[in-house]
Amino acid sequence: MNLDPSAFVADPELIQALDKQSTPISCGEDRVLFRQGDAPVGLYILKSGEATLTMNSPAGKQIMSGQAAAGSLLGLPGLIGNEPFTLTAIARAGAQLSFVPRDNFTALMGADPFLSLKVLRVLAAEVRSARKAILQR
Repeated sequence: MNLDPSAFVADPELIQALDKQSTPISCGEDRVLFRQGDAPVGLYILKSGEATLTMNSPAGKQIMSGQAAAGSLLGLPGLIGNEPFTLTAIARAGAQLSFVPRDNFTALMGADPFLSLKVLRVLAAEVRSARKAILQR
């Protein structure tokens, strides 16, 4: 099952606001950002390059995968829901990212509720993408 890469892409205004609260990360080699089941500590913004998202069954079989496009927010559902990540994210060599810690994200959402609506749009797009992928199975 494949996810639509555009499902994770955020509005440029949201990216810009989040970026002010972030730390840049460069990937000289493939790098695991988070694993399925990990507790969320923040989210990643994919600036350029590639990142792969996968979900495995409890038996370890891959059941979902997708590529994230530039401008994607990775780890958002886990961060918002304060639940373990449901996907594994791996940034590929050469990718440029930023990391936004949970506290910075929470403070930004509290300071500018309009940005919260933009976050909801990204979450809604992720849900739609997952549902479409299930239907195409």
